[in-house]
Amino acid sequence: MTEPSLTIQRIDTRRDNVHEALAALREKLSPRGNIVSEAGRQRTIDVFGEPLTPQQVVERICGEVREDGLDAVLKYNRLLDGAELTAETLRVSSQELAAAHQTADPAFLATIRRIRDNIMEFQTAILHQESGIERPSGVKLTQRYTPMKRAGLCIPGGAAAYPSTVLMTAVPALAAGVDEIAVMAPPTEFGSNNPDLLATCHEIGIREVYRMGGAHGVAALAYGLENLEQVDIVVGPGNLFVALAKKLVYGQVAIDSIAGPSEVVVIADESTRADYTAADLLAQAEHAPGASILVTWSEAVLEKTASELERQVASLSRENLTRQSLEDFGALILVKDPDEAVEITNSICPEHLHLAMENPYDLQQRLTTAGATFLGNYTPVAVGDYVAGPSHTLPTAGTARWASGLCSNDFLRSSSVLEYTRDALLEVSGDVQRMADKEGLTAHRASVDIRVEG
Repeated sequence: MTEPSLTIQRIDTRRDNVHEALAALREKLSPRGNIVSEAGRQRTIDVFGEPLTPQQVVERICGEVREDGLDAVLKYNRLLDGAELTAETLRVSSQELAAAHQTADPAFLATIRRIRDNIMEFQTAILHQESGIERPSGVKLTQRYTPMKRAGLCIPGGAAAYPSTVLMTAVPALAAGVDEIAVMAPPTEFGSNNPDLLATCHEIGIREVYRMGGAHGVAALAYGLENLEQVDIVVGPGNLFVALAKKLVYGQVAIDSIAGPSEVVVIADESTRADYTAADLLAQAEHAPGASILVTWSEAVLEKTASELERQVASLSRENLTRQSLEDFGALILVKDPDEAVEITNSICPEHLHLAMENPYDLQQRLTTAGATFLGNYTPVAVGDYVAGPSHTLPTAGTARWASGLCSNDFLRSSSVLEYTRDALLEVSGDVQRMADKEGLTAHRASVDIRVEG
């Protein structure tokens, strides 16, 4: 039986409105909470008895967890994941973690250790250090950084298991000095029931793993349960409901970002092999959904890449999902020249940017809105996903315009320390008094007056 041909959107900036087309693509992938499949809509009706939007679903679930705690979490584990758990089985036991580690493939554990060391090396190197100034007048000003006490990690577990996400979220927290890490993963074969995921947790010292996912898992971490202490920050990727729940609980706890589906923009020139470029695009599309966009000024490169996509997608284990993702969220964009490639890519603000070029450095300096940038033909995004050191938890859906990827510094809280001598206070007292008078804050002025007039 002949496979259907791959239909991926093509945009030629000489005749098409590229910004309009990309805005439509971004809207599909946006975590605004108003886009849901027919199956998802029916599931909502089955669970809640009415056609709620994802935003309404999240508000209801998080509200129930806040009010009813453990009972609500167990309820939604049952309704959404079909998992009949108790207060005792919600948390993965230390014996289960140890058993998963004991039976794990030694080669896999060795890989985990090497990756942990890579991440720790990088995340420690970029960690903020205490700094400040001293003025001759007797002023000492310091910026101090202290780690948060508890971090909550969201680990997906719907369509695949992600030990890599445990590493890319937990090790930056460990580098920062976080004492307690709580992992949540749905009670599925790819989540908290997955032995490789549990073995990874045990290998890097995580002993708190909870069988829960989705909005109820995020709410449990943020609000706390009878047997689960509230965390200080919730980080990590997830589906639309996880993203919306993180948005909802922000302010109760810190979060890293409101992440959507994975994205890549590949900028390719004539030096790039089309089979490499196609492989890079497919690597993001297999997340399903995932946005895979090629930008090139070479029509030959575009056509060769399109042919390679058609050829390679047929060999993938997740062919149908990847094919659908390319057709729904992919694009091949033909631009006039490198300058236009820079303009369009900066407007996309991609999560991953791969400069698959012979000389990527000139363009790289002008490309300022990517979550992570991969240079040259031998730096596929997969090395960043798995082994390099920077976290693979990155801003999506255009938020890289202002947001940053997760790193060890996100687990630090910053505070200033100020120290003045009496002479130093005398020197600035006039300015303080004048500002207090202008703002009508007489107690502010008095707190200085009493010290300089005595």
